Amino acid sequence: MMRALYILAAGRYELIYGPAEREEIASLVEIIAPPQTRESIAAAPELLAQVDFIFSGWGGPRLDVAFLAAAPNLKAIFYGAGTLRYMVTEAFWQSGVKLTSAAAANAVTTGEFAYAQILISLKRGWQHVLETRASGRRAPRQPGAGLYGATVGLVSLGRVAQQVASLLARHELRVIAWDPFVAPEVAAQHGVTLVESLEDVFRQADVVSLHTPLLDETRGMIRGEHLRAMKPDAVFINTARGAIVREDELVAALRERPDLFALLDVTWPEPPLPESPLYSLPNLALTPHVAGVQGVECRRLGRSMVAELRRYLRGEPLQHEITRSNFERMA
Repeated sequence: MMRALYILAAGRYELIYGPAEREEIASLVEIIAPPQTRESIAAAPELLAQVDFIFSGWGGPRLDVAFLAAAPNLKAIFYGAGTLRYMVTEAFWQSGVKLTSAAAANAVTTGEFAYAQILISLKRGWQHVLETRASGRRAPRQPGAGLYGATVGLVSLGRVAQQVASLLARHELRVIAWDPFVAPEVAAQHGVTLVESLEDVFRQADVVSLHTPLLDETRGMIRGEHLRAMKPDAVFINTARGAIVREDELVAALRERPDLFALLDVTWPEPPLPESPLYSLPNLALTPHVAGVQGVECRRLGRSMVAELRRYLRGEPLQHEITRSNFERMA
């Protein structure tokens, strides 16, 4: 039987790998020691020499030259979380070790949250709630609210946005997207019409939902001019990363256009500074980065890694393998 070890931040082990997941993993491989953290494995590197597999998650180890040299038999890392940028190094790409992540499982949860916010936005739900609270009386219904025939715009069409599009397919509305890296036939499979420019999404959509990965070229990509070009009473949703949006320009646009509304689950910095206008703008709602997995939803990540382990042991391709070629474009 091959041998394995859990290495991830304290408190994350039981969150991601519940009793059912741990029992199933233990039936397939030998777990050689109690769960380790990044710090504890650095103090006991001899454990790494014995393992074929590592199960990880948030707070996983830095996969540098020293770590890889200490684990000469390492064959695969099963990462039960999303972002890997803090872990992966050039040495890792040269190592030949397989890497798979639960980013696709996390995308399901993020997509569900964005989908729910889109529906609420089209019904002007947040606007009614905040107006009622501010006025102390029930807000009047806003004209033009509703789903039927509305246009939803997606900025990027990666795995999260594809999840959103699939959920929106049950409604009688139009879904458009801008993503220069996605083929029209892929968009069509998800019921999405590609538009030619980012500006087109903001001009045409009643709700714009941002799903772009944070890269050097996407930092500050969403500017005030995009928001100012939006239709009357349009809504902008960000469940991606705060730094993709120029927040000072977003604030200025919301002040100039009180008919617009923004829903931000992510900000930069995160959380916003105490004096940030994001806390007080009447046409903006903040949620504390809850779109991704929370609580029991984290077990979905562990379950995804159990399925990947079974594929590996059967000699099948990993369904969610991370390679150098797809790493940079992971949403």
